[in-house]
Amino acid sequence: MNKPEDKFVLMPQESAGDPHVFQRLLAQETVPVPDYLASSFPGFRDDDLPVERYISRDFHRQEAEKLWPKVWQFVGREEQIPKAGDHLVYDIVDDSIIVMRGDDGVIRGFHNSCLHRGRALRMGGGTVNSLKCPYHGFTWDLRGRLASIPCEWDFKHLKKGEQNLPEVRVESWKGFLFINMDADAPSLLEHLGVLPEHFRDYAFERSVIIAHVQRRIPCNWKVAQEAFMESMHAHVTHPQILTFTGDCDSQYDMYGDNISRSVTPMAVPSSHTKGVVEPRTLRDILEESGRMADADGDAHRLPENTTTRQYIGELNRRIFGDVSGRDLSHVTLAELQDAILYSIFPNTQIWAGYCGNILYRAIPDGDDPDSCVFDVMLLWRHKEDEVPPPPAKLNRLSDDQPFSEAPELAALGPVFDQDIRNLLAMTKGMKASKKGAVSLASYQESRIRHHHETLDKYLGIGGEK
Repeated sequence: MNKPEDKFVLMPQESAGDPHVFQRLLAQETVPVPDYLASSFPGFRDDDLPVERYISRDFHRQEAEKLWPKVWQFVGREEQIPKAGDHLVYDIVDDSIIVMRGDDGVIRGFHNSCLHRGRALRMGGGTVNSLKCPYHGFTWDLRGRLASIPCEWDFKHLKKGEQNLPEVRVESWKGFLFINMDADAPSLLEHLGVLPEHFRDYAFERSVIIAHVQRRIPCNWKVAQEAFMESMHAHVTHPQILTFTGDCDSQYDMYGDNISRSVTPMAVPSSHTKGVVEPRTLRDILEESGRMADADGDAHRLPENTTTRQYIGELNRRIFGDVSGRDLSHVTLAELQDAILYSIFPNTQIWAGYCGNILYRAIPDGDDPDSCVFDVMLLWRHKEDEVPPPPAKLNRLSDDQPFSEAPELAALGPVFDQDIRNLLAMTKGMKASKKGAVSLASYQESRIRHHHETLDKYLGIGGEK
């Protein structure tokens, strides 16, 4: 509820939006601005996308055959499997991969299938001393080598040295683990393109997962992915953030086939509003954003002649610097508070910046085109010379449980619930569509267009990948 001194008005939605706001804010920075914050927009066509891309089982099977076995996919963080025998299980449509740290410290990926009768060796992550099939007992060591055959006399036709578990490629960047089932695919670093350069100063190698929440959502994985590829929905879906979020004033950038970015200015009111006062912006961003270094809106007052953007930036600079043990005096206000969100094709998105990073991932729910598994991770930092805390355990919500019941998400939980309400209605609306297609904004939804153009290359639609 607005206090009397806080009243503001909403502008006609038709007139809102200025994609140049972020660059004007960068011009006000008092430290050198990195080149990678410049605009990079190639432009795209404007034709509609058929809804079949989201709801068709045939399209889903094309992805299963031509996309997922060929592309780098984020599985987890190295700190989640620190010891020998620690492992994660990554399921993607018909495939299942065990990503495990061996007794030699090497992280490997194995197809999750017993070479005897095909039973899945592991149904979830954990820690084991060996990979022993729960059906008959065939056993492999932590490097995937066959170690024991039950009733070995009856399997003389099997050559033990030829029965190692088939492997997939596992590569790591800044502690992020990716798998690829295609032995001939370009390297992970090639796939990431500009991302390592853009993230070079963010010390993600000293990140730790402080929250990991997962829920099944009844929509196509692309629908969930695209919900975070544009900010123009905020004025209707998240009206509580308009006092401190430049939603329709965001910048959208693309780099090669696999990387795209949106930059949404924070600590400034949306151009959907008029008359928002600075104290309201300060209070709301602390209490509602879920990403700032402090969440107590009543504990802070703006000094005279200081904007909320300046105040929040300096607050984050101090607290993030203390947490990470780094001197952040060279850092822009933008990188300390703005929503700088990168997509890594096909299904992972991660916020840039020095702390308080959010990671999203949408995975198809088996062979169901109308369902996906959605992950949210929050990443913090630790000092270079300190032992990091253990990563947070997965909080797997039930299908009807709201994100607001995950206390580790704090103010972000209700925001995700607002997004989920849209996603719950997307499958119904797309299947009921008489138009049979979706139309995209030329600029504000260009990351979605970029995502589909890369997907087409993998599927061989309009060009080979």
